[in-house]
Amino acid sequence: MTARTGGARRRGSILAAALALTALALAPARAQQPETGAVPPATAQPSTPRPDSPSPPAAGLPLAGTLGDHPGWRAYRARFVTEQGRVIDTANGQISHSEGQGYGMLLAVAASDRASFERIWGWTRANLMVRSDALLAWRWTPDHRPAIADMNNATDGDILVAWALTEAAEAWGEASYRTAARRMAVEFGRKAILFKDPHGPLVLPAVSGFSARERADGPLLNLSYWVFPAFQRLPIVAPEYDWAAVIRSGVDILRQARFGPSGLPTEWISAKDAPRPADGFPALFSYNAIRIPLYLAWAGAGRPEDLAPFRSLWGGLDRERLPIVDTANGRPVEWLTEPGYVALSALVACAQDGTPFPDGMDAVQDNQNYYPTTLHLLALIAARMRYPSCVTR
Repeated sequence: MTARTGGARRRGSILAAALALTALALAPARAQQPETGAVPPATAQPSTPRPDSPSPPAAGLPLAGTLGDHPGWRAYRARFVTEQGRVIDTANGQISHSEGQGYGMLLAVAASDRASFERIWGWTRANLMVRSDALLAWRWTPDHRPAIADMNNATDGDILVAWALTEAAEAWGEASYRTAARRMAVEFGRKAILFKDPHGPLVLPAVSGFSARERADGPLLNLSYWVFPAFQRLPIVAPEYDWAAVIRSGVDILRQARFGPSGLPTEWISAKDAPRPADGFPALFSYNAIRIPLYLAWAGAGRPEDLAPFRSLWGGLDRERLPIVDTANGRPVEWLTEPGYVALSALVACAQDGTPFPDGMDAVQDNQNYYPTTLHLLALIAARMRYPSCVTR
């Protein structure tokens, strides 16, 4: 997650107002519970597997080598990854965050680039592992001292890093990666996943600020935090959790979160009763939510019709850009114009009915910002892993 409040990747008057409302909505929640607060009672408490227990089979597909020696990764590494291993969000004040570190680690594994993986993981350990638990502080700001002003985690970042470590351990047989992946997965499973909720397991966006104790409309959810392909692989390191149930709950909530005439989920959703747009937040399908169909298609989760609202939104006449949509009326309020975003619509069309990627989609433009470039590469990896007939290697 690029910003704890939803992550504006590009600044504009509409999004600035949205972020301001988001910050106001979250500020009281943060103040009510420190980072080291008690674990919500409706969470699973993991047992410790025996050291000689074999790793269970995983439903997901292995990531290593799926990107190969792609020029897009080389350009990404040169532009966004420093020599120290910090992944830079170029459209968000040059900050770094656990999301970006996780994405960088995943891309390095997919490119079989162990040296870059080690660099990114090393910076992450040294700079974001500053909490009292095994989770990561979510944001690092280069021109602030201290560089970390908010000790809260971002659960999507923790999931991405744990998944990347799992894939690295599988690819390179490094025990320390597996140990670190397990510690992180067990910790966010214990602190940030409500396994006993009536809706099924719920992924809280962070340890602090989103539970029913902290918000009147809580628990508060963001469906882009359901990283479905990660949940297919995390049984390798944390088999005591029911990751399949986490996948099912995400798909079920997505089917209930078809808001407004376009049938799209909002960024922030109240799960207090039936899912609905959360209080105090703009009811937008926006920067974070565009990752929902990416993860859904990547994992092959749900049914093809679960992708239909996204295919309908992205398959019209204006295919060269993606809209940010006001779910109340189904109208675009702003556009994402950098070309990397369009890879998401290509992946959705491929997953739903086998439509091949358009010519030139394999090429990643090097004049884009961190987020669209990342999504472009992830969409290519997802297609290569899950729908190889749609892409040309």
